[in-house]
Amino acid sequence: MKLIHSIGPNPHVVRMFMAERGIRIPMEEIDIVKGENREAPYLGTNPAGQSPCLVLDDGSVVTEITAICEYLDEKFPGDPMMGSTPEARAQNRRWARWVDLNILEPMANGFRFSQGLPMFKDRMRCLPEAAEGLKACAQDKIAFLDQRLASQPFVGGDTFSLADVLLFCFQTFGTAVGQPINPEMKNYAAWYAKVGERPSAKA
Repeated sequence: MKLIHSIGPNPHVVRMFMAERGIRIPMEEIDIVKGENREAPYLGTNPAGQSPCLVLDDGSVVTEITAICEYLDEKFPGDPMMGSTPEARAQNRRWARWVDLNILEPMANGFRFSQGLPMFKDRMRCLPEAAEGLKACAQDKIAFLDQRLASQPFVGGDTFSLADVLLFCFQTFGTAVGQPINPEMKNYAAWYAKVGERPSAKA
């Protein structure tokens, strides 16, 4: 199998997850700034034109970063990050989904519809009038999370999980595109700094 990836927070999530799990597979990089993900031959592999995607040995493709991470977690030996019981996996999926819907999506679209508009206006439907509201929605949920992080080390509780990987990678991206950490969010800032010290963060 191989991972086709690029710059951006989504591929960063998969690479960081793989680094945490000690998974090494061949990787191929595409240039999304030049639009290689929106033309052949990549569209023949992933018609949705998104990055990353995982090409399996039988030629089938897995897309969507949470699906890729869960597949790799089950496929490779070692301690699974998603948990070894149905209860642990449910909690991991719960918080990964919460982070994805409440912070990652509004943060990413807030960028696409504003600073990223020149790149995305011809690739997807963009709503520039929604950009600032989406960014504010992401910050509202970060404020909620800041309160939780006052009494627990990670997003889902005591254990580092996919939710932390997702949020760290997207906050790193957000900081680079005009959505930095609010200094009033001290617990959140401390969590981000702590996760940034993990070797996997540089993947």
